[in-house]
Amino acid sequence: MTAPKVLISDKLSDAAVQIFKDNGVDVDFRPGIDKDELEKIIGDYDGLAIRSATKVTAKLLEKATRLKVIGRAGIGVDNVDVPAATARGIIVMNTPFGNSITTAEHAIALTFALARELPAADASTQAGKWEKNRFMGVELTGKTFGIIGCGNIGSIVAERAVGLRMRVIAYDPFLSPERARDLGVEKVELDDLLTRADFITLHTPLTEKTKNILSAENIAKTKKGVRIINCARGGLVDEVALRAALDSGHVAGAAFDVFTVEPAKENPLFGHPSVVATPHLGAATTEAQENVALQVAEQISDYLLRGAITNAINFPSITAEEAPKLRPFIELAEKLGSFAGQLTETDIKTVRIAYEGTVAQLKTKALTSAAVAGLLRPFLQDVNVVSAPTIARERGIVIEEITREAVSDYEALITLTVVTDTLERSVVGTVFADGKPRIVGIKGIKVDAEFAPSMIYVSNEDKPGFVGRFASVLGDAGINIATFALGRDSEGGSAVALVQVDGAVPQAVLDAVQAIPGVKHAHQLVF
Repeated sequence: MTAPKVLISDKLSDAAVQIFKDNGVDVDFRPGIDKDELEKIIGDYDGLAIRSATKVTAKLLEKATRLKVIGRAGIGVDNVDVPAATARGIIVMNTPFGNSITTAEHAIALTFALARELPAADASTQAGKWEKNRFMGVELTGKTFGIIGCGNIGSIVAERAVGLRMRVIAYDPFLSPERARDLGVEKVELDDLLTRADFITLHTPLTEKTKNILSAENIAKTKKGVRIINCARGGLVDEVALRAALDSGHVAGAAFDVFTVEPAKENPLFGHPSVVATPHLGAATTEAQENVALQVAEQISDYLLRGAITNAINFPSITAEEAPKLRPFIELAEKLGSFAGQLTETDIKTVRIAYEGTVAQLKTKALTSAAVAGLLRPFLQDVNVVSAPTIARERGIVIEEITREAVSDYEALITLTVVTDTLERSVVGTVFADGKPRIVGIKGIKVDAEFAPSMIYVSNEDKPGFVGRFASVLGDAGINIATFALGRDSEGGSAVALVQVDGAVPQAVLDAVQAIPGVKHAHQLVF
């Protein structure tokens, strides 16, 4: 059998190149190759290993007639056209956990620098001054350290902070009480963290739910004299509001490694004497760069030689024969998960997925991964179908799979149930002959609706007049209804409505729907 051929188009370590050779992969090492030359030769390769310099565009992929896998040494894949790669059946992998320790250590380093005013003291001393009384810092021992986001990196920060004898509190909807106890941290709600913490550090991805999580309103809730550290993502903190809080003295200091606009040539925080700033150095250590290079070499080799997929962005591991049958059910599972995830605000304890009928004979592990990825993605943007089960386990979420023979009117059925401290919610779906996934049950109520990019979900009491009032609210707001699906458990009992609409729905419209007599919940869902 001919050895697979891999091109390395960015700088990777010699050790990473050797991993390919040791695995029997034919490798060409051409860092810095220009895009025209890359387009000419890419058709000769089965795999492509990159960092951030190479731009993998749709145009390039058109030339990549043999390419099976793209491996990104690092977490970000902004330089890869993932939809175009997926359309061509090319697996896109990254190495999301290779720089976790480095980023966590940088957060701790910035915490020390902030507490003891080290950058300003260094500049003053090297300028020939001896301002010993000017730089009066604070101890970390005994202080309350608030961590927003206690996943892979946040948990490492928590362990380090516990070792520094700090009182660690954490806000993370997916952190289980058991995991919190193992880490030695106290799990709290966001408002509690804001009012108690002496230091606040952020370790959450940037999503619609986390954007400006430290808004002007939330910064105002913080303890006077708080110090804020951000090594996660620009956009998690309202930088203008933070500057105002620094100017007023409410916030004692801030240390930022990431900014809303990067490269950050200017920023509202720059120039303030109580701000420490670094140029996105979270992953900038020799060890981290080496780790991600070695990982991506192993991952690409495993896929090309053994068919194993690790940290795939765009698809789970399936064979060519399984793909036509499995693909529509993967889409169904992910959308069922997304449906439940967008409606779940409290801590998830258990995710139970039941496969019934013909779907139970397929690779349910891939389907479960897709469902969990959909469930977590509203909160964790970087989650993918491969990493989702691991991330769920890190947060103490129990995943249960059930398979059984067909016991309903449908040839194949997937039921996803989310269990929290306060509720148990189920959503049921199937795939019809046209290959399109559909919702056929919500909370035990039969309903029949296709998934659409923008939908409104309403839970209400079955009362006359609801449909008319609901339609009037949308009509008055100029929102067009594409489809309207209704269901109820009994006359006058509980009912649900699932409505496809054109475009985004303003919060004021959802509030107006919520105000209709008998309505319990009204949410916009985006797929």
